[in-house]
Amino acid sequence: MSTLWWHWLSFGLILISAELFIPSFTIIWFGLGACLVGLYLYLFPQSSFTVQLFVWTVASSVFTFLWFRLLKPKMVDKTTAGMSQEAILGEVGMVVKSNPTSLEKGRVRFTLPVLGAEEWDYTCAELFQPGDYVRVSGIDGHVLKVEKK
Repeated sequence: MSTLWWHWLSFGLILISAELFIPSFTIIWFGLGACLVGLYLYLFPQSSFTVQLFVWTVASSVFTFLWFRLLKPKMVDKTTAGMSQEAILGEVGMVVKSNPTSLEKGRVRFTLPVLGAEEWDYTCAELFQPGDYVRVSGIDGHVLKVEKK
């Protein structure tokens, strides 16, 4: 029995689908290589199995190389702490738990979620009571620095 073009296409789609269960982001390139061999075999049906394997190896290697050398470096995560700080600076919230001393943390609530959370811990040199409104002046890790509004 000879290998048909749709065998390679099916194999490629299985590998691409496997990426859903094994999130390595490398299996997909071997799947695309197999789909390319399916297209190659559709155009040149008399190709030997050795040539098919060679085309699959070369195509998969080229796709993987292009991913790691060209595409992935351009997709650098740009969510740094400095950028997050810019998104939260100046936001106004209401104190829901006071800070008993200037060294302890209080809790502030925002009307709309800020960076994915409605409530945040805060520190401040001043002492606030529940119901006071404060403005975010900075962020230190997962704790906000606030000042009187």
